[in-house]
Amino acid sequence: MEINLVELWQHMGTAVRIVVIVLSLQALACVTVVIDRLIVLFSSAAKARGFAAKVQPALENGRYDQAIAIAGEVKGNHLAAYLSLGLKTFVRAGDDKQRAAELTRRALERKGDAISRELNRGMNVLASTGSTAPFVGLLGTVLGILSAFKLIAASGSGGIGTIGGAISEALVVTGYGLIVAIPSVLVFNWLSGRIANYESGLLNAGSELIDRLETDGHGPSGDQDEQHSTGSSAPASHKAQSASALG
Repeated sequence: MEINLVELWQHMGTAVRIVVIVLSLQALACVTVVIDRLIVLFSSAAKARGFAAKVQPALENGRYDQAIAIAGEVKGNHLAAYLSLGLKTFVRAGDDKQRAAELTRRALERKGDAISRELNRGMNVLASTGSTAPFVGLLGTVLGILSAFKLIAASGSGGIGTIGGAISEALVVTGYGLIVAIPSVLVFNWLSGRIANYESGLLNAGSELIDRLETDGHGPSGDQDEQHSTGSSAPASHKAQSASALG
């Protein structure tokens, strides 16, 4: 059975056409969101790997000012902005290391919330489309059936030749709504999982940073080079864990 979409469009009523246009706009919005989120996730992940490799030696040696400078050179990366804020908060907090670490923890929590909102931007479009597109298509079906009834009333006959076109238009709109909705739901679930994994990586990196700041022996201020020369850096095992979290 062949379906001539152009012919169906030409025979559709104005109300049904509006429904089809709405579904098409929803589909276009979903495609735009998916492309945007994929670009953000993949580009940020690639930059994060390069940043982690550069900043790891500075963190291992307790050179926080150098680590902040390295983070400032990386633009448009969530990990660099996240750790940079934490290090700046720690360095500027004063000589009380425990208080500085607590202030850093709070700053990272707020920054994490802001990054989460940015990462999930547009995801409501996918969720809304997945939940409403079938009903929008069903609305088109209802309108198409109403048109079929009008044809019956106008012709005085209810034969298939009279209402077949209107019924087929109505069913096609329902199918179109499902075609828009099903991929939207699947992509929403997949992207949500990717974003959750990305956020988990950031939280792990922040947690490792807090652990390092609390235990590595370096205060928020003071001569970091002198402390490094006296061997007060973090244990090797802790360094490896932090590098793993950053990567």
